[in-house]
Amino acid sequence: MDQDKLSQLKRMTTVVADTGDIEAIRRFSPTDATTNPSLILQAAQQETRRARLAELARQSVDIDDALDAVAVEIGSEISELVPGYVSTEVSARLSFDSEATLARAHSLIERYERRGVGRERILIKVASTWEGIRAAEQLEREGIRTNLTLLFSFVQAQACADAGVTLISPFVGRILDWHKAATPDADFSGDNDPGVRSVKAIYEHYKGHGYKTIVMGASFRNRAEIESLAGCDRLTISPKLLEELAAERGPLSRRLTPLDAETSAPEPHDEAEFRWAMNEDAMATEKLAEGIRKFMDDQRKLEKLLGELRC
Repeated sequence: MDQDKLSQLKRMTTVVADTGDIEAIRRFSPTDATTNPSLILQAAQQETRRARLAELARQSVDIDDALDAVAVEIGSEISELVPGYVSTEVSARLSFDSEATLARAHSLIERYERRGVGRERILIKVASTWEGIRAAEQLEREGIRTNLTLLFSFVQAQACADAGVTLISPFVGRILDWHKAATPDADFSGDNDPGVRSVKAIYEHYKGHGYKTIVMGASFRNRAEIESLAGCDRLTISPKLLEELAAERGPLSRRLTPLDAETSAPEPHDEAEFRWAMNEDAMATEKLAEGIRKFMDDQRKLEKLLGELRC
């Protein structure tokens, strides 16, 4: 019998909701959920949350404290609706500060644990800078699981695997955006999509070398990108595209399949090699910087909102 594509996708890939919208999570029943400063801002702007946000803001010692309180409040609600991981992001302002990232991650985990949400349910989300990856490596040693986001290049993926992070979020749509702007007349449909090709290459490399790090494709621009990555470990999908997949009927074939693991792995990159590889990749360098700036723009808007509510 013909089934909708979302149901078929769920049989081969763990579907993750890319939203802070509680009602959307209820509707689509994903396994995991991811948030970021932009999604937390959207959730925080809902009128039904205004009184509670004001209460959290007034109880907080400063704006940073209020930001974490709001993120954990929303994350805790989400944890009651999904059986798997909830990703909560460390401030983008700390993307180049390993020690500050560690401190903020510890604070977030402590807040979750006070609310009865165990650390095994939480992925601390950190930008895939050199400093972010080093912080994630330390957190993983402490038993705190991490999600490395804003990942656009193979060298970022390799460094994350070497660091033993739990999960990476390679961005698909933003890679496509860059290439379409650079070469607007090129054909990027189907398997020509550079974002899709990037995730496939990372997935095949990880599986071929026996890395345990989960590959979760993110930042999709259209349903075709998702269908091209059917079979990936996880895919984090916006409510709009989840709706489209649920409405679309017809066969969905598996496109990614794990390979037999090899016994050897590439030599890890040191800091100089990592930074040089990033320097040579204009797309990855520009999109990483832009992503951090965009998250900070939305974080500042949330800071302003919380500051007004504290008055």
